[in-house]
Amino acid sequence: MYKIFLGPFLILGLLTMFSCSSKKQIKYFDDLSDTAKTVNIAKVNYVEPLIQIDDILNVTILTLDPNATQIINAGNLALAGSTPVGGGNNAATQTSNGYLVNKEGIIDLPILGKIKVVGLTTSQARELIEEKSKTFFKDPSVSLRITNFKITIAGEVTKPSTYIVPNEKVTILDALGMAGDLTIYGKRENVLLIRMNQDGSKEAHRLDLSKSAVLKSPYYYLKQNDYLYVEPAKTKIAAADAASLRTITIIGSFLSFIAIIITRIK
Repeated sequence: MYKIFLGPFLILGLLTMFSCSSKKQIKYFDDLSDTAKTVNIAKVNYVEPLIQIDDILNVTILTLDPNATQIINAGNLALAGSTPVGGGNNAATQTSNGYLVNKEGIIDLPILGKIKVVGLTTSQARELIEEKSKTFFKDPSVSLRITNFKITIAGEVTKPSTYIVPNEKVTILDALGMAGDLTIYGKRENVLLIRMNQDGSKEAHRLDLSKSAVLKSPYYYLKQNDYLYVEPAKTKIAAADAASLRTITIIGSFLSFIAIIITRIK
C-alpha cells in the first residue's frame, strides 16, 4: 500500500531534482566569481576580415570638388536584386549597397576601372583605391566597408535568422544578442561555429559559453558568412514530455487515493 502511495511523490521528487540540476546548465561564464571581485581577462587580438568573392563594398571617395567623384559614389546605390536580410523590425532596412566583388575577385569602379580586392582587408583595399584615385583626383579621401557582412544564427535562440552586421568587428556575444539570446533549452557548452575559408572549404569549431575561456578564444570575433548553431539540450526533450509526466503523476495519485480508500473499507 505504502509503495503505491509513495509512487507519485517519488516521481514529483525526481522532477524537482531534475529541474534544479538543469539551472546549472543555463548560465554563461559559470567559472567567473559571482562576488564583486574584478577578474582580468586576456585581450583577444582582433584580425581584420579578408574581402571575399560576392562581398559588396561601399566605396566613397571625397575630394575638394564633390562633383568630381559623384559618379563613383552614386554606384553605392542598392544593387538590383538585393534582398533584406535579418529578423525583427530591422529587416526592411538591411539591404546591401555598393560594388560587388565578382568571381575573379574584382570590383569595377567608374573612372578608376577594375581593381582586384579579394584577399585584402578593408584597410588594404581602401589604401589601394586611394592610391589609384590620386591619378585622377587631387587629395582624395577614401572610405570603404563591407555592406553585406552577414552571419547566420540557428537552433535554440529566440530569433534564428541571417543578420547583416553594420560593422566588421562583431563578437559571438553580439551575434547572440541580435538573435535575442539562447533559449532556456540552448546547449551553452557546445555551440557550433562553421566558418568558410577563402578557398571555399569550411571548418567547424565548438565553443563553450559556460566558461570564460571563450572570451579570449581566437573565434570570439566572427567573420563574414559565419554560421552559428545552438544545439538543443536534453532538457528540451524532457520538457516536451513534461505534460505526459504530469498526467501520469495525477493518475497515479488518483489511483493511490482509490487504493487507500478501498483498503480502509476492507
